[in-house]
Formats: sequence, C-alpha cells, structure tokens
Amino acid sequence: MDFSVLLTSEGLIALLTLSFLEIVLGIDNIIFISILTNRLPEERRPRARAGGIGLALFARVAMLLGITWIIGFTKPLFELMGHEFTGRDLILFFGGLFLLGKSTYEIHHKIEGEEYDEASAREGLKKGFLGILVQIALLDIVFSFDSILTAVGMTEHVSIMIVAVIISLIIMLIFSGAIASFIEKHPTLQMLALSFLILIGFLLIADSFHYHVPKGYVYFAVFFSLAVELLNMRMKRSRKTKTTSHE
Repeated sequence: MDFSVLLTSEGLIALLTLSFLEIVLGIDNIIFISILTNRLPEERRPRARAGGIGLALFARVAMLLGITWIIGFTKPLFELMGHEFTGRDLILFFGGLFLLGKSTYEIHHKIEGEEYDEASAREGLKKGFLGILVQIALLDIVFSFDSILTAVGMTEHVSIMIVAVIISLIIMLIFSGAIASFIEKHPTLQMLALSFLILIGFLLIADSFHYHVPKGYVYFAVFFSLAVELLNMRMKRSRKTKTTSHE
C-alpha cells in the first residue's frame, strides 16, 4: 500500500470525495445502530455505539484488504427466473429480509407501548449487549458491500479507500451519540427512522434481484418527511409556549 498518493492533489480530492460518500452511505447504518443501542441502559449505550462502529471499521478495512475476494462475490453462482445471482446478491437479499423483520418488530414494540424496563434490562444486560453487537455486525456486513463497491469505483488506491473509511467512521462515531439522543427524545422521529430502515430493506431486496432504485429518491423522501416533522415539532412547541404564557 502506497500512502504517498495521499500527498498529491488528485489523491486528496479522491479522499475528500470518497469520505463524503462513505458518510452518506453510512447514514442508514447509524440510524440502525442508534435505534438498537437505545434499548440498553443509558450508561452502556456509548460503549455499544462505539463497539458497533468499531465492528464496521474492522469489517470494511478487512474487506478492502481482501478486495480480490470481494470482487469474486460479484461472479454468478446460479440462475433463477432469468436472473443470475451472485454472492453479493444473496447477502443483500438476506440482509434486506433481516432489516425488514427487525424494523417491523421495533415498530410493533413501540405501537404496543412496551416500555423500557431498567431492572429487567440490567438482569439480561450482558446477553442483550452481546446480542445487539451481533445484530449490528450482521448489518455492518450488508451495508459494507455498498461502501466497498463505491470505494472501488472511485479510486484504485487501497490506501485512499482505507483512510476514507476511517475518516467517515470517526465522524459517524462523533455524531452517533447526538443522533441517538435526538431520536430517543422524539417518538415520532423513531417511527420515521424505522420506516426509513424498512425502505432500505426493500431496496436491498430489490437490488439483489438486479432492480436498482437510486437511493437518492429514498433520501429525498426521508429528509422531506424529516423537515415536515421538525416543522410540526416547532409548531407544537410554539403553541405550548403561547398556552403557558396565557395561563
């Protein structure tokens, strides 16, 4: 690996561009990690978030170092209904199913009004903590494929890919706590985030069947919904303030 390429103008431009793309591609991963870790006692959440992002870093760097092996996942394994399926397709398909199932379960959990029980959570803390890390690790592998393939398409230098992945994950680690806290404080945003993950699950499954839907459409829909929800929150806060002042 030649890190001297990072000192060239071309290398720096590629690094900045790829770092930005990696952050954008990691948004869905951060939302998933935030929702999962919010089920843990508050004092264990930062450690779980750091562990989850650490797993993502390990997985992506390992996959970049084994880039030849990763490219092999794009070779056809079998044909079904006129479609050739690769190892990547299978991982995306089962990853999408897992994301659909997990997000649906979380939505059901919140609709039923099951409250977080601090005492029972502490009893099964170790099991729950490890279980959440395992779930994060599984989804990290799925999300890593898009990240790695994007990196391969952007530059031929593995050193730039690795540094870009490290930079993006450090930035995500810094802001993951704020994102998780914001989502936890606003139940409607939790539902919006879970709905976003369901959309991502459908996109992964569609992608596994070679139906490529640009993620930009989903991101636009989510950010538009988020903007509307933030306006609603501000309107409610404004009304509450006026009501309090009149009293």
